[in-house]
Amino acid sequence: MRVRRWAADIGLGVVFAVVLAFWASRLADSWGGGYWRFGCAAGAAVCAIALARRLDRARAAAAGLAVAGTAVMAAGFAGLPGEPGPGTALGLAVLVGSAVRSLPLRPACAVAAGGFAVAAGSLFTAHSLAAGVPAVTVMNMLAWLAAVVAGLCPRLLDARRRAVAERVRRAERLTLARELHDVVAHHVTGIVVQAQAARLVARRSPEKAGDALAAIEAAGSDAMAAMRRVVGLLRDGDDAGGPAATEPGPLRDLVGRFEAEGREGPEGRQEREGRQVRLRLPDEEETAVWPPEVTSTVYRVVQESLTNITRHAPRARGVTVSVERDRDAVTVEVADDSPAGPARHVPRGGYGLLGMRERVQALGGTLRAGPRPGGGWSVLATLPLSGPLSGPLTGRDRR
Repeated sequence: MRVRRWAADIGLGVVFAVVLAFWASRLADSWGGGYWRFGCAAGAAVCAIALARRLDRARAAAAGLAVAGTAVMAAGFAGLPGEPGPGTALGLAVLVGSAVRSLPLRPACAVAAGGFAVAAGSLFTAHSLAAGVPAVTVMNMLAWLAAVVAGLCPRLLDARRRAVAERVRRAERLTLARELHDVVAHHVTGIVVQAQAARLVARRSPEKAGDALAAIEAAGSDAMAAMRRVVGLLRDGDDAGGPAATEPGPLRDLVGRFEAEGREGPEGRQEREGRQVRLRLPDEEETAVWPPEVTSTVYRVVQESLTNITRHAPRARGVTVSVERDRDAVTVEVADDSPAGPARHVPRGGYGLLGMRERVQALGGTLRAGPRPGGGWSVLATLPLSGPLSGPLTGRDRR
């Protein structure tokens, strides 16, 4: 990214130099003498500020406007060629466009207004208004308008993307809110069962009642932690805490439906060659001790990944779905073998991935989606199993 910026600035500097040299030669031919020097110096100063705009866009814009405004006043009082000249106008266009694109709303509006004032001020340097609007004013107005449009369009696109992303996050939180009931029911049911067992233990072996009460306390702590995670994600803002979930539908059924869709061609005809899915899942005894919010997130990652393959990789014939536990973390990976295409990378970064990432990051996990080195696409999520929600260790974990 930094190399690309340097290359762009070098190219822009070359354009500045060519425009300044061209205008200096034109002034030397039409005005004679050293009249070109003032306009060339003012243009070079504004262009140099434009090249340094990344250091501080607001101050760079203010400095460029100040230099251009001073040049307009000096040219008007001293009878010099009309200002701002092409070099100055081009440098100002870069500064105004950059400010409108990146600065907060009020500073961006202030810079745009300042650019308009400088462009309109070129009327002050006109030597005759009888023939209509001077050419220097038309040039500066067009440069200012192009700069505002060039800065405003990507700014509006970014605002639209943020609005869509926020709608996706809110929809995901509404789904999680519906799942809150299931999380509470899961843990409360466990507490009730523990309490019933404690009553029996207290009758038969009173000395073991303390262990039963400790188990109830642990179950209550698990319930509070899970609910805190769910409610945390439902809060607005960047400090939202964690996810939630329900018990997921069976992954084998989900994969089976995905394979069936791959075998079915247009108008319901059965194709000879369908999708082959390799499914690697842990034992049911092991997944039974996972927190429900983790199992739900696993299901959601697999579901969304398979949906993306159906939509954006129709030529994929081999898919691998792997769910594994490595000590205190669960790893989910969905990979396909589809050939690379020109639009392959764009749709895979859509808003479905945003919803998955919302859940995974809320659990303290990570999600990575991108092309595989050997071809195809991969979605890899890592979900931590730590603290009171991790459940007992399996025999493999103990080793």
